[in-house]
Amino acid sequence: MSVLTDKIRRAREVRVPAGEFTFVIRRPTDVEWIEIAGQSTARAVLPFVIGWEGVKEMDMIPGGDPHPLPFDSEACSEWLSDRIDLLPILLEAFVKSYEAHIEQRSVAVKN
Repeated sequence: MSVLTDKIRRAREVRVPAGEFTFVIRRPTDVEWIEIAGQSTARAVLPFVIGWEGVKEMDMIPGGDPHPLPFDSEACSEWLSDRIDLLPILLEAFVKSYEAHIEQRSVAVKN
């Protein structure tokens, strides 16, 4: 990935506190938003979760290791699919991040 592409993607990142954890989600591009429009929003957000802080194996598995885990997108998707307490928070941030993007673009066009 080019340095510029990485900067563009990082500019779309949003940190989301959820319970005792912090997740990093990436706002979808306009094309991605169109592509996910027909999907269940719950499933649609999972690929856009690109990081976490404060997540330990013991949060995912009873008796698991108490040390923080490096981010694992597949494990994250599996875990969040069964965490209805966290998923709505991420969904709301996901939708709001896209709505804010549309609003910013609208304001820029008016100016």
